[in-house]
Amino acid sequence: MTNAFPFSPSRRTVLDLLAAALGSVAAPAGAFAQASGLSSMKIATIGAGREGGALGTLFAKLGHPVMFSSRHPEELKDLVAAAGPTARAGTTAEAVAFGEVILLVVPYTAVEQIGKDFGTALAAKPLILDVSNPIPGRDGQDFVNQVTNQGGAGLVSAKLLKGAKIVRAFNALNYATLDKIAHRPADQGGPVGVPIAGDDAKAIDLANRLIREAGFEPVLVGDLAKGKYLVPGTPLAGQHTPDELRKIAAGLG
Repeated sequence: MTNAFPFSPSRRTVLDLLAAALGSVAAPAGAFAQASGLSSMKIATIGAGREGGALGTLFAKLGHPVMFSSRHPEELKDLVAAAGPTARAGTTAEAVAFGEVILLVVPYTAVEQIGKDFGTALAAKPLILDVSNPIPGRDGQDFVNQVTNQGGAGLVSAKLLKGAKIVRAFNALNYATLDKIAHRPADQGGPVGVPIAGDDAKAIDLANRLIREAGFEPVLVGDLAKGKYLVPGTPLAGQHTPDELRKIAAGLG
């Protein structure tokens, strides 16, 4: 009887094939995330107030491991419980170490100190999603004027977080409605647009994918210099369709 195979694999060859197969099963979590999409990408929030809590919860409910951070993480038990089993709480330092993507959601006056404390670590991340805004009623008009005179929030964030791959997003959507308007169906107007601004192409691509996964449609309005328009009170603020955002953005200086 002749052998149906062109060769008979040796025991060594079989063992090598098994090892290769097991190696692929035991691939690193980052490689798995890249191969299978975004579902296992670790996301951390610096700041866990209303906006940070709402955004982090959106991503946790999609299955992402999420760490909310605060100076008092023990006070975040209710938020973690509501966000689901993939969520946890930690200090800012723990969140920076944990997250592959960082959601920066703090009073804008805190950004400078965050840059001093964690700038090197943040610069190594593939994406810093900058949701923070200078707000006169909270931060003071003089401070807001200083940010404006330096080119606005996008350029100032880049200055304070040197080397970080920053994309500004979700800056002027009401936190209380995020879960309700995510994945808006076509018969209700289709996806809500999220204007974004950034300089780094890979960070923009990653932000686009995360925003779409969360149920919104990203609209790039320009580089970080255009980040000054991504604050409450500007024409881009509030709920708009992607087409509406593109028309508004086309008229910006």
